Amino acid sequence: MILPIVAYGDAVLKKEAKNITKEELDLTKLVADMFDTMNNACGIGLAAPQIGKSIRVFIADASPLEEDSSKDFKRVFVNPTILEEYGEEWSYNEGCLSIPGIRTRPGEAAGSGLRGRGWGC
Repeated sequence: MILPIVAYGDAVLKKEAKNITKEELDLTKLVADMFDTMNNACGIGLAAPQIGKSIRVFIADASPLEEDSSKDFKRVFVNPTILEEYGEEWSYNEGCLSIPGIRTRPGEAAGSGLRGRGWGC
């Protein structure tokens, strides 16, 4: 099911999302709905707060990118924590589904280490 995407400025995007457990909600349905919503909006990533849920879940599907290393990258992350960032900074054109029509070129580390539950889809 395609869900509405919350726009920049909404209170849910300003508050700290909470950790969750698998038992708290139907993650299978939530994740399927998030992928439907993200794909409908032509995105490659979506966080639960962007659909109005203040929980620490995000999804990513880098397969639309042209890089060969991204073709099979489709993941769900639950309660993630950034452990480290590494590599040289690089710049790319990035947008946000909660701020439609705006794009920027932030400098980011080449990679990062995450801790949390991650599931492939």
